[in-house]
Amino acid sequence: MLPLAILAGGLAKRLRPLTDTIPKALITVAGEPFLAHQLRLVRNRGVRHVVLCVGYLGEMVRDFAEDGRRFGLEVQYSFDGGRLLGTAGALRKALPLLGDRFLVMYGDSYLPCDYYAVEDAFLESGREGLMTVFHNEGQWDASNVEFCDGRILAYSKNQSDPSMRHIDYGLGALRASALDNLNDMAPSDLAAVYQDLVARGELAAFEVDERFYEIGSFEGLAALEEMLVETGGGQ
Repeated sequence: MLPLAILAGGLAKRLRPLTDTIPKALITVAGEPFLAHQLRLVRNRGVRHVVLCVGYLGEMVRDFAEDGRRFGLEVQYSFDGGRLLGTAGALRKALPLLGDRFLVMYGDSYLPCDYYAVEDAFLESGREGLMTVFHNEGQWDASNVEFCDGRILAYSKNQSDPSMRHIDYGLGALRASALDNLNDMAPSDLAAVYQDLVARGELAAFEVDERFYEIGSFEGLAALEEMLVETGGGQ
């Protein structure tokens, strides 16, 4: 399977005071740091090589996951360094570890979908990127994708529209060339990369049926904990 980049460098301001002294990835969920649950999930879905893109308190993330062997993975690290890079900038910096094609997900996402199917759809599409989408109808978060007949017609991270009934599920795939036009002097967001790919007809789509979980909010944290407890540790 392709390498997986996990974007885990954010400041997690919405979860303060929990994140005043630890990074979001290490918040305790169902008795363990969230990252442990996330790494086991992706390992069970076929991932073998993970690159953690870290920034805020990234050394703590590295000290916890180490080289990944106890999770059955090879884990490497790409640090933002002395300035904020944004999610897309962090990916560009990590390209020497990721190679030409890779999967990407956010560091606060728990996504129990079929990763092999996502990878296959991306490779078969021949496009520069792929976004997984979920028929959300505003249920779990604000819908932000207009999706019709297997195509993404519009995507906006911040501006919803009644025609947007799907949501960016959180697992994507990219070719390195999708990041070619980034401005090295300013932080760059992955959402802007996706919007550029939509405009150029280079963003494939894959619809998933499984709901997503996230720890970007206290509500999301509670929902994930409830699921993990009910299922005895997840999927």
